[in-house]
Amino acid sequence: QVHLVESGGGLVQAGGSLRLSCAASGRTFSNYAMGWFRQAPGKEREFVAAISRSGVNTYYTRPVKGRFTISRDNAKNSVYLQMNSLTPEDTAVYYCAGYLTDSTTRLTIEDRTYDSWGQGTQVTVSS
Repeated sequence: QVHLVESGGGLVQAGGSLRLSCAASGRTFSNYAMGWFRQAPGKEREFVAAISRSGVNTYYTRPVKGRFTISRDNAKNSVYLQMNSLTPEDTAVYYCAGYLTDSTTRLTIEDRTYDSWGQGTQVTVSS
């Protein structure tokens, strides 16, 4: 498993932006497909975005498509989530996750596939 540490969360007003970062260590980061998940109070954890090992493929849950952008820098062992036009409905703890895969282009939205998880970072959007 790769060790993951998120950062960049905080309090922002509706309409604002945040950029989450996730730093990986301990394993070869470029061998991992990566994803972002979130969990709002009283709700189950949900998929937000995923990116393939090469970065060529990405996928987003519908509520964030067009507002959020996932990216990665394999040279820096990092994955990012740029979040724009935030709404109070985006308030949640955001988790970075990864799984080892031979494919450089495939990704998954299934959280049970991910075997490495960060500790989470809180994002709060005020109205």
